[in-house]
Formats: sequence, structure tokens, C-alpha cells
Amino acid sequence: MPEWRAEVVVDAGLARSLIGGQFPELELDSLRLLGEGWDNTVWLVDERWVFRFPRRAIAVPAVARQLAVLPRLAPLLPLAIPEPAFEGTPAGGYPWPFFGAPFVPGREVADAGLDEDGRGRLARPLGEFLRALHDAELPGVEALPLDPMGRAEMTARVPRTRERLAEVAAAGLWEPPAGLDALLDEAAALRPAPGRVLAHGDLHLRHLLVADGVPSAVIDWDDVCRGDPSIDLLLAWCLFPRSARSEFLAAYGGASDEQLLRARVLALFLCATLAVYARHEGLRRLEDEAVAGLERAGGDASSSDRRGRRDS
Repeated sequence: MPEWRAEVVVDAGLARSLIGGQFPELELDSLRLLGEGWDNTVWLVDERWVFRFPRRAIAVPAVARQLAVLPRLAPLLPLAIPEPAFEGTPAGGYPWPFFGAPFVPGREVADAGLDEDGRGRLARPLGEFLRALHDAELPGVEALPLDPMGRAEMTARVPRTRERLAEVAAAGLWEPPAGLDALLDEAAALRPAPGRVLAHGDLHLRHLLVADGVPSAVIDWDDVCRGDPSIDLLLAWCLFPRSARSEFLAAYGGASDEQLLRARVLALFLCATLAVYARHEGLRRLEDEAVAGLERAGGDASSSDRRGRRDS
């Protein structure tokens, strides 16, 4: 059974019943499926409002976190993020809370048709966004979980990354290059991550939106948490060409070699996971993007770039 299989299916009829029953002020003239991920089904109402419904129980606690954090965080950031405006409750056989927020425009990176120059133009805005996020100070943020997925903890993340890379190779999607084992060994020996910033927690290729060639929004904040900055830096490895990585890091304002090595491992893990998922679900553009991300993050693994040198 795929690990992303829905426990509760939120189809058009159920979505319309829940939204219309709880928010009669909305016209509900149109309703279309905007997307489905591992944890949520997302419906667009009247081309204006986005409603997120958990499809697995593991995603339910994230609703409360987003309702508490996102409205206060949004004014502090240079890119749009979801700002919950409607808070839904269990009803009609649907067992979990949900929420609605204004629609933010943009397309996933895999669907944006970016060439290498276009990718480079994303580097500075994303670096500035992450600096603002990691510097943000919000009362009560200490109540957020501390890296609940253990994404910066390499003793657990490295073995899981090896497993995912083996899946990718077995599926014929990508062959890890020589030198990658040594890089993973080096990462596994890192000390525990010390950072405690406010973090998105899951900033992979599907969660940055692009419109008119520039970043327009960062979405899917289910894993918002406190954690080491490295857990949000992975796009430096899998999204940008090498020539743009230094621009991203300059805009971000500094990252240690250890943080960049952790981020690189996480980029490999998440791109491998997305590649396997996309192959299973028939999402060809996402598969291509994830494999290209593996090429970027895994390239030159045996060179002096192994630890993510900032002049690379």
C-alpha cells in the first residue's frame, strides 16, 4: 500500500457540503480540485478561496499549527503564504478540522517551464524569503514542535536517504554517482543540529510557486516548526544551477558547511521520494523535475564541493 494513500477521500460532493454548510457567505459557484498531496486534498472555490482538507490522520495536528502561526507570520515575509480566513470543523461524516485561505497565484516549479536562467532568477528572492522567515520572532513560537520529522538529524536521515536512493536506482530513475556514499558517510558523522529558528519544515520542489518567472508564494506549511536552518535550505541544492547557488546563499546571509551538508542530504532524500511518488502516480513533469534535482544535488559528490562550499 503506498504510504501516501488517503485515509479519507474528500471528493467534490463532500467538499461542497462541508464548505457550503459551514460558510454560507461563500457563493460556491465553482469548485475545482487544485491538487492532492500526501496529506491533504485541496479544493479551489470560486477561483478565490483555497480549502485544505486533511486526507490522513497524521496531518490533523498541522491544521491547528497553521491557524495559530500563518496569519501572524504572513506580514513579516516578502513572499505570499496562505493566510487562513475560514476555520472548518468536523461534520457530515468528515472527522477532522480544515481551513480555507485566499488563493495565491503561481505554478509548481515542475510546471513552470523554467530554463537555467529562469531558475537562477529565483535564487535571490528565495534567499531573502528564508532569511526573513528564520529571523522572524513570534510570541508563542516556542510551543511549536522541534524538528518533529528529524530532518536535520543525520544519524536517522542518512540511512533513510540510502533506502530512497536504492528505490530510485531499482526503478531505473537515477543512478547515484561515485562518491555519494562518502558524502553520506560524512553527513552521518555530524554532531546533533543546534539551530532553533522558525522553519517551514518541508520546503521541497512542490511548495515553491512561481508566477511570471519569479517566486510568488510558499505553500503547504503543515510541518511548520522550530528547527535547524538546514531543513529549509535544500532547494539551494536541487533547484538552482551551481552558478546561482552562491547568489542564493549571499541573499540568505550565511550558512555553515555543516548546515549545507545537512541540506544536501535532505535534498537527495526528498527528490528521491518525489521521484518514486511521481512515477507511481504518473506525474511525468514532477518525475523529471525530481530526477533533475537529484542530478544537481548528487553532482560532483566526490569533488571539493562535497561539504557544500559556498563558493561553488
